Amino acid sequence: MLSDQRSAALVTPHARITWLCLPRIDSPAIFAELLDGPEAGHFSITPLNDDADGDHTDTKPAQAYLGSTLVLQTSWPALRVTDYLDCSDGRPSEKAGRTDLIRHIEGAGRASVAFAPRLDFGRLPTQIKIRDGGLEVAGASDLLVLEAAGVDWSIEDHGVHQTAVAEIDLDQGPVTLEMRYGATSPSGARPPELERRERTARFWSDWADRLQVPDVEPEAVRRSALTLKALCYGPTGAILAAATTSLPEFIGGVRNWDYRYCWIRDAAMTAGALARLGSTSEAVSLLDWLLDLTEDQDVSPNELSPLYTVEGLPLPPEETIEELAGYADSRPVRVGNAACHQLQLDVLGSVAELIHQIASANGTLPVHYWRLLKNLVDAVERRWMEPDQGMWEIRSAPRHHTHSKVMCWLTVDRAVRTGTHTNGGDRPDWIDLRERIRDDVLANGWNDQAGAFTTAYDGMDLDASVLAIGLFGLIEPDDPRFAATVAAVDESLRRNDAVYRYRHEDGISGAEGGFNLMTSWLIDAKIMIGDLDDARGLFGSLLALAGPTGLIPEEVDPTTRQGLGNHPQAYSHLGLINNACNLAHAD
Repeated sequence: MLSDQRSAALVTPHARITWLCLPRIDSPAIFAELLDGPEAGHFSITPLNDDADGDHTDTKPAQAYLGSTLVLQTSWPALRVTDYLDCSDGRPSEKAGRTDLIRHIEGAGRASVAFAPRLDFGRLPTQIKIRDGGLEVAGASDLLVLEAAGVDWSIEDHGVHQTAVAEIDLDQGPVTLEMRYGATSPSGARPPELERRERTARFWSDWADRLQVPDVEPEAVRRSALTLKALCYGPTGAILAAATTSLPEFIGGVRNWDYRYCWIRDAAMTAGALARLGSTSEAVSLLDWLLDLTEDQDVSPNELSPLYTVEGLPLPPEETIEELAGYADSRPVRVGNAACHQLQLDVLGSVAELIHQIASANGTLPVHYWRLLKNLVDAVERRWMEPDQGMWEIRSAPRHHTHSKVMCWLTVDRAVRTGTHTNGGDRPDWIDLRERIRDDVLANGWNDQAGAFTTAYDGMDLDASVLAIGLFGLIEPDDPRFAATVAAVDESLRRNDAVYRYRHEDGISGAEGGFNLMTSWLIDAKIMIGDLDDARGLFGSLLALAGPTGLIPEEVDPTTRQGLGNHPQAYSHLGLINNACNLAHAD
C-alpha cells in the first residue's frame, strides 16, 4: 500500500498498481484491475529480457518498504522500481484534490510500461493524448497527466478505452514517471524527485521513530502502526476501516463490502492502539472530527450512524457497479454501505474507552471531550435497552446483542472512571446505571445450557465478540464464566489458527473466513486467563499472515491461509499491536 493520507494505492509484488481512487480514498477508482482484470485499469512496469523474442522475465522480484516508511521498492536482478505517493510539503493535511504518484525506475536493460487509467471504475470512456513530456487523460474531471521526460509513447485502443505503452532503455539512465492529479497546470517547478522521496520518507519515519514499541515483535508492531497511520485521513482526522471495497470474505461469495469509510468503532479502536504506542495525536484528531459531527453538525450521540465519510458526511446510497466482475469473479462490487442506517450501540463504548485512555495518559481531559463523554452516557441511558444490529452489521432482525450491552456498560463505566480526571466528580446516577446494565448482562447474556455468554439474549448461538465481557472488565479475568466463554469460543469458533466471528444465520447468503480481529481477541483472552503458550502460538500464526510488506487483510481461510476481505484492514493491525503489548506485559 502507498498512502498520502488522502488516498491509497495497492501495488502487486510485480510492481503493478491495480488500485487507486482519486481524489479521495472513497472516490471512484482510476485503477481497478483488483476488482475485474486489466481492462479495469492498471499501471505496470515490467523488465524485458534481452533475448530476441523480448519475452517478459520469469524472475520473481523482491519487494520491501524502505525502513519505517511507505516508500516501496520492487527489485528484479537488473531493475528497481521505487513507488510512493508524495507526502512532502505538508501534503497529507491538505484538502484532497491534488495527488502525485511517483514511480522511479533504474537499472539496466529494457523495461515495458503500460499506463491504463480508467475513469470512474471504467464506466466512462478513457482517452489518452500524447503531449510534450508525457501524457494527458482526456475528459477527467480534474487535470490528470503523466509526466515522463524522454519516454516515447504509443496509444493502443481497448474498446472504448485507450492504453499508453512504452519501452524504456535503462542503459540510458533512470526514468521518473510522475502521475499528477488535480494540478492547475501540466507543468511547473518542483523539487527534484530524490528530494521529494526523502521528504516523503521522513514524513513516515519521523513519526514511526517516536513510537514506544514493545519488545515482542517490534518491527511487526511498527509496520502495523504505519499501516494504521496510512489509513488516517489527514485533512479531517477520520480513520478508515480499510483501503478497498468489495474484496470478498469468501471467494465467489457476495459478502463484498465497501470499507473506505470511517466506522466510529473501528476508528476509535485504531486510535487507541496507536495511543498505546505513545502516539495520541490520532486520537485527538479523531475526537475533534467526532465533535464536529455531534456539535457543529448537531448530530446527537444517540442518533449517531455507525459510519460516515472521511469528511464527516452521511454516506451515499449503497449501489453495485455492474461493469466490474469482482475479485476472482466475486460479485457484486459495491460502493457505499447500507450499514450506515443501522443502530449499533457498541460504538458508544469504543469512543468512551478512547476518551478514558487519553484522560488516563494525560492526567487531565479537555472540557469539550468531557462534554462528549457525558453525551455518550446520555445516549446509553436512552437506548441501552433497545435491540440493535450489533458489531457485525447483521442484515436480519435486531437482537439484544450481549456485546452491545457490554459496550453500553463500558460507556458508563469509563465515564465514572474518567470523572476523577475532570471536575465531573462522583455521579451516583451513573454508578446506578452502570450496575443496572451489568446486572442485566449477567442475568440475560449468560446461558446455562450453552455454558457461556452467548451472542444475544434470545438464543444459544455463540459469537466471539462476547469475549469483550472479560476483555473490557465487566467481569474479572478469574471469573469462571469468563474462562468458560473463552473455552466455548475456542472449541466452537476456532478452526486451526483462525477464529470465526460466528457461525449462525445472519441474513446474508454464503460463507466467510476466520476474522483476524477475533483471533486477536482470543489471544488477549488467553493471556488474561493465563494460557500463554496457546496465546503465543496463535500470535505466531497471526504474524505469518503478513507478507513481505507486513500488510494483513480482514480475514483468512482457515485451511488454505489465503487472505480474504478488504485490505489492509485496520482491525487486523490494531489487534496485532494490542496482542504484542499484552504479551510483553505478561512476560
